[in-house]
Amino acid sequence: MSERATLMQILNLARWAPSGDNTQPWRFEILGDDRIAIHGFDTRDTVLYDFDGHASHIAHGALLETLRIAASGHACGLEWQLRSDGDERHPVYEARIFAEPGGAPDPLFTEITRRVVQRRPMRTQPLSDAQRAALRSAVGEAFELRFYESFRHRLQFARLLWDNAYIRLTAPEAFEVHRSVIEWGARYSEDRIPDEAVGVDRATARLMRWAMQSWGRVDFLNRYLLGTVAPRVQLDFLPALACAGHFTIQSRRPPRQLLDFVEAGMAVQRLWLTASTLNLLLQPEMTPVIFGWFVRSARSISARPGLDRRAAELTERIAALVGEGEGSRIVFMGRIGEGRQPWSRSTRLQVERLMR
Repeated sequence: MSERATLMQILNLARWAPSGDNTQPWRFEILGDDRIAIHGFDTRDTVLYDFDGHASHIAHGALLETLRIAASGHACGLEWQLRSDGDERHPVYEARIFAEPGGAPDPLFTEITRRVVQRRPMRTQPLSDAQRAALRSAVGEAFELRFYESFRHRLQFARLLWDNAYIRLTAPEAFEVHRSVIEWGARYSEDRIPDEAVGVDRATARLMRWAMQSWGRVDFLNRYLLGTVAPRVQLDFLPALACAGHFTIQSRRPPRQLLDFVEAGMAVQRLWLTASTLNLLLQPEMTPVIFGWFVRSARSISARPGLDRRAAELTERIAALVGEGEGSRIVFMGRIGEGRQPWSRSTRLQVERLMR
């Protein structure tokens, strides 16, 4: 097999890296048989949840780590560097694939396409000591993985996510994001989330589809018909209780620069793939973390009265959960547990469509 063919096979696997709402904020440029440029971008101008591009930068890190793992399956190594000139909105990462004769595939190689998001309830069976140890080892020495598994902790997270969802569902600034990321009537989606994977029952999904045709409809349901209740129960409160526990990934020092978030994304992907090897499922719980970034930067989430105050209170509650002064170091949060593989999932754009 030629070097170019090997490179394309590696890219075809690497494209399965996770990204917020399946945005896939990267495009590939072939520079040679063994070199590529990854043109990253972020969605901060259109997506409320991409605060300063941090969520996209975490996705870039997940892609780079997936690229390394994919290369290992072809007896290759990977080295990369940031080629950007300070433009954090459009960072460029230059990567080189090189042969490693006799090199063994990374143990996470088989999980690249198997890794999924599970938004529905999971089993409450606690993690074993061996599972916790494997997951902690996966994130590396630059990060700390903490678990919150007792019923009291799960209830605290359920209440926190219930209140967080109110902000998410009533902020007009988030409406276009929610409307654009769902592909209705789909089991799979190459560039969005299929509605069957969202995690609500069919009646709620039909109501959501009708309401999301306009902000006026959403606002009317929220104001007069308790429109946030069903999705908050199904997407936030019940799943938060029905899992083995919640977790945070915290950087040893507060993340500040682009590469801090890229490295966080690498740790996130190692954790997620390791969970998959242990037959554990995972769901990100990032919006409380992202709203905390807004609060600590004294920036407004929404022009709607009261939502910024709610976000500040939420940030204080997270700090009480994880420890005073610790909240600013959180780079990722989620829930984890055993359960059935999802019936529906996001796929990815074909590699040809990801070429620059």
